[in-house]
Amino acid sequence: MAKIAFILLCHKDPDAIIRQANSLTAAGDYMAIHFDARSPAAHYTRLRAALKDNPNVTFAKQRVRCGWGEWSLVRATLGAVQAAAEAFPRATHFYMLSGDCMAIKSAEYAHEFLDRRDCDYIESYDYFEGDWIKTGWKEERLIYRHWFNERTQKRRFYAMYQMQKRLGLTRAIPEDIEVMIGSQWWCLRRRTIEAILAFAKKRRDVMRFFATTWIPDETFFQTLVRHLIPEHEIESRTLTFLMFTDYGMPVTFYNDHYDLLLSQDALFARKISPGATELRRRLGVLYASEGARFQISNEGRSLFKFLTEKGRDGRRFAPRFWETESSLGRERELLIIVCKKWHVAKRLVERIRQMTNIPCIEYLFNEESCALPDLGGIQSTMGKRHRHRRALMRMLYDYYETDRLIVCMDPANLDLIEDFGRDRALTRILEVECQFSDAYLIGHAKRVGLAGDRTPFETIERLLPTVRNDMTHESDRIRDAQFENYQRLREIDPIEVNARTLESFLSVPGATAQEIVGAEHLFAD
Repeated sequence: MAKIAFILLCHKDPDAIIRQANSLTAAGDYMAIHFDARSPAAHYTRLRAALKDNPNVTFAKQRVRCGWGEWSLVRATLGAVQAAAEAFPRATHFYMLSGDCMAIKSAEYAHEFLDRRDCDYIESYDYFEGDWIKTGWKEERLIYRHWFNERTQKRRFYAMYQMQKRLGLTRAIPEDIEVMIGSQWWCLRRRTIEAILAFAKKRRDVMRFFATTWIPDETFFQTLVRHLIPEHEIESRTLTFLMFTDYGMPVTFYNDHYDLLLSQDALFARKISPGATELRRRLGVLYASEGARFQISNEGRSLFKFLTEKGRDGRRFAPRFWETESSLGRERELLIIVCKKWHVAKRLVERIRQMTNIPCIEYLFNEESCALPDLGGIQSTMGKRHRHRRALMRMLYDYYETDRLIVCMDPANLDLIEDFGRDRALTRILEVECQFSDAYLIGHAKRVGLAGDRTPFETIERLLPTVRNDMTHESDRIRDAQFENYQRLREIDPIEVNARTLESFLSVPGATAQEIVGAEHLFAD
């Protein structure tokens, strides 16, 4: 059975570390601790004294003064790994943790999980070809030497960089090394750890190279594992659940996140708030439990993205620079059908196609697969469609040789609707208001990634009011915009009422409108 040696890097709160060490080793696992040399000596003394009688705890032989982005973090990790490898010969896996991490599964589950597959768990993506680095430096992290801490010695850090850049003092990456990048929170097998320690002793050139790279804790282990271990024995992911905000700050978990954390496909989570005492207590009890079963739905990241985006609905108040003085044309008419149930809107426009000669285009700003004519490539990607929206629409008018065009849009596209609403062309908007059953909302949550087939019904049940309110909010925003030519076609209204609305929207005879809205199963799910 798997036996885990936890590699704990920490710098504060010795009492919490003591509790964490005793909790994790009580299940028969091990821990090697590196306590930052920048922290008070008294805290380290208290830590050593409290854990001296625990045979499953050891300490790195040398304390390192650690700084963010520095080689010192890798040095500290290697010291703790070396101590663990020597002290615990029965350890089969080495799991990197911080003091802000806590188990979100039982020890029994964690051991069974690691026994299922003989592999290493570490995020490891191609440094230059992958998109792990979203913004900022990429090549500069490696080809220049970084001796100073970017946060505490900013002036020296950037002065040295500028000097090397000006003088062309770049360096080559070791020829046989393919640099990889990923999260520093990994779980590696014993033979992988032993191979890394042996490599570190033998290849001083590689060690010197990484020692002056920037943020090497994201590249050192990730690169060496790929260099030393066959690809089929590596699963490129972390077993620690963590999320970051748009500003690059880690998301912190609190007492009410217990159920969310347990449903994630991970063994630990980072960061648990120091003040979340009830969450810490419950997770501690859980780790020591036996027979616990977990329903993995893994919707944490998509749910966080969904909720944070709804909390900052932004609007664009000015046209983009390439659209300045651009218009669809005063003589043209754009008819926008707004509907959250895309299949209902598609049925409606299909009936309109059959009954009128107005060209109809479905969700061209939402669906990449929307059928569009070849317009020279401007229609080829969603990005191009949004960037050159007016040019695209003008080309569609020309292609169909018409001055009237119908397009479908999602209610979430308020910026698009407002943008076209300001155009010199005549814009009419028809919102199709549908009823949303619980079954439809559950299907919608699964389609957008908020839930999966294995998401517990209790979790979905708690999610439904949020999804329903979000749809109501989108509709309210459209009405609040007070568009001049806005009308609503409602599922709950009689056919006669909807026919009059459609007659006005399309400027077609009443009998034609009646036949369109009277189509069988128009609003069916």
